Amino acid sequence: MPTPTPTLTSEQRAAALAKAVRIRKERSEMLAALKARRLSLADVLERDDDTARQTRALHLLQSLPGIGKVGARRHLTELGITETRRIQGLGKRQRERLIELFSSQG
Repeated sequence: MPTPTPTLTSEQRAAALAKAVRIRKERSEMLAALKARRLSLADVLERDDDTARQTRALHLLQSLPGIGKVGARRHLTELGITETRRIQGLGKRQRERLIELFSSQG
């Protein structure tokens, strides 16, 4: 049985859409800063906000300079991280291994 869709008032819907737009923009800026080396991988992994926490690990690695789609997937597989895992779902050791692996690059 499908779960019922919550009914939102027009104000609630507008607020949710505005929040989604803001989060997408912030995520895009964060990943662009990572690619431009204005932020380090450790900086992003240490952030404690919705923008960083809800970013997929695959998108994070793809934003690193010199790492493309294939390389990002390969690194995630080697580290035992699924492609759909979000940053908030990474364990302490997975975070440490990512930082260790990519801090020597660039």
